[in-house]
Amino acid sequence: MIDDPWFYAAAIPAIFVLGMAKGGFGSVGLLVVPILSLAVSPVQAAGITLPILILSDIVALVSYWREWDRRVLAIMLPGAMLGVAVGWWTAAWVGEAEIRLILGVVSVAFALNYWLRQKRDLAPRTPSRVKGVFWGALSGFTSFVSHSGGPPYQIYVTPLRLAPRIFAGTLVLFFFILNTVKLVPYFFLGQFSTENLLTSAVLLPVSIPATLLGVWLIRRIDAKRFYEIVYFLIFGIGVFLIGESIVELL
Repeated sequence: MIDDPWFYAAAIPAIFVLGMAKGGFGSVGLLVVPILSLAVSPVQAAGITLPILILSDIVALVSYWREWDRRVLAIMLPGAMLGVAVGWWTAAWVGEAEIRLILGVVSVAFALNYWLRQKRDLAPRTPSRVKGVFWGALSGFTSFVSHSGGPPYQIYVTPLRLAPRIFAGTLVLFFFILNTVKLVPYFFLGQFSTENLLTSAVLLPVSIPATLLGVWLIRRIDAKRFYEIVYFLIFGIGVFLIGESIVELL
């Protein structure tokens, strides 16, 4: 188990954020690995957080049981599995800084496009299979690399304007399946060391209450305010990722 106090100074708020993300505020989950990476390597951070992600997914899944959109899942999951496979295959070559930069640019552009259109296009869009497979694959790939599959998922699902609890429940089930599948390649890549698993066990109690808090907040927020928060978080996290990746690449 990691015993460095600086690690826990970063890990406790990071895992609280993770729990809130699993409770329905999915976008903020992007911050988890970057925060942990202040104290440990991104690879170790991803290995520590995956078991916590899955257990938090289970808690959230019970809270949102059957409150999901089956059509969205049927469209996106095949692409997501392909993205995980590509992430596993390219694990030794892809730089995390480059992935974060791409994610950041896409996230900021998505939010700015929404705001610059002055929200005129408020009607729900019909799910597109081609777009869903593409964004699902990108979500699977970036989720595999650094648990940052949120922006591609949000880019496809947010314009569909699902009810907040359906939106959150679909997100929870999608990433529960995705994270469970990731256990196999993560195991073969050696990310489940005894030190990492013990550290995950110590941090888990922080995530569960935060997950339940996220579920509680989703129940009490109206749809308009919910989507305003989602777009704001996408923009803020995009800026954060761009800044972090530029610093790493310089």
